[in-house]
Amino acid sequence: MAEEVKKIKVTIDNITIDVPMGTTILQAARLIGGDVVPPAMCYYSKLQGSGGKCRTCLVEVSKGSEADPRPMPKLVASCRTGVMDGMEVKNMTSPRVEDARNGVVEFLLLNHPLDCPICDQAGECHLQDLGYEHGKEGTRYEFKRRTFDKHDLGPYIQLHMTRCILCYRCVYTADQLTDKRVHGVLSRGDHSEIATHIEKSLDNNFIGNVIDVCPVGALTDKTFRFKNRVWFTKPMSAHRECKCCSGKVTLWQRGEEVLRVTARKDQWGEVEEWICNECRFEKKNTADWIIEGPTQVNRHSVISQGHYEQVVKPTETFSAVHGGRKPKLLMDIHSVSEVNDPSVDLSLINGPATGEVFNHPTKTQE
Repeated sequence: MAEEVKKIKVTIDNITIDVPMGTTILQAARLIGGDVVPPAMCYYSKLQGSGGKCRTCLVEVSKGSEADPRPMPKLVASCRTGVMDGMEVKNMTSPRVEDARNGVVEFLLLNHPLDCPICDQAGECHLQDLGYEHGKEGTRYEFKRRTFDKHDLGPYIQLHMTRCILCYRCVYTADQLTDKRVHGVLSRGDHSEIATHIEKSLDNNFIGNVIDVCPVGALTDKTFRFKNRVWFTKPMSAHRECKCCSGKVTLWQRGEEVLRVTARKDQWGEVEEWICNECRFEKKNTADWIIEGPTQVNRHSVISQGHYEQVVKPTETFSAVHGGRKPKLLMDIHSVSEVNDPSVDLSLINGPATGEVFNHPTKTQE
């Protein structure tokens, strides 16, 4: 008979939850969901040893435990800090965390190029989301940014090191999924970079998964580069009989054309099951797959806009933490904006919804 796992209580942003002993603060926050969950750019639950590098998941521990109620003097990385019985944690309710996270985002963007308009990761980039939530209008950095030449890492993957934030996810993926890793972090300090030592090709059958785990646009699919924007595509869950992997994927379609194939991801943007290169790069015909239906996108993303009938939205925890106040009241313009007039059916407008035709939905465009 299996031993019963001991449960302990932890409170995060005034919400108390019971979790098993050995759970980290980040894992406990994910069990609560919503805005209580700290962002994570390097931690990946499927990769052993990940976490503790990007510092975006810093939280304030205002009470260590019931046995030792003293607060921790410094902010701690929630992905590496285990919970204690009676621990109290502040994330979105802590000004110290807010200030620290803004500083971390500013640091991550020191060398990161502002090329979102041409980056294939735009629309599903975790750093882009983080920048909108915690970024600043300008930068205090006055020195020349470091740049790198693009490298082809084999026939399917291109490395754009200028965008890399050194999260190490691709290194752990190659270590744990492939027989022999040929790329890693070279040099030290501000000269560190992801590279192969002598321009080797990444040709392992599961190496394509480094594209899925990359939180930015540093590792991209060469078969999809510059072909389309993700918000113009329709992700569909599909599967096939595959000897190497589970064959369960997400097809990104434009009409009947399959533009790219990726692994299925959960609500935290993490791969559910790893897929092989054959499924990812070589099966680009609809006939190769058994289509299951539209993919349910759980993350707040432009991908989910206008595509789905049953979108599963994250649980809204802001009101519970802030005494019933609704989130983002200062930016709530929907009650006064005429653009959101429910009496206007934009689908009846023949052509673009410009000012000339907005008041005349049935007017024909010449």
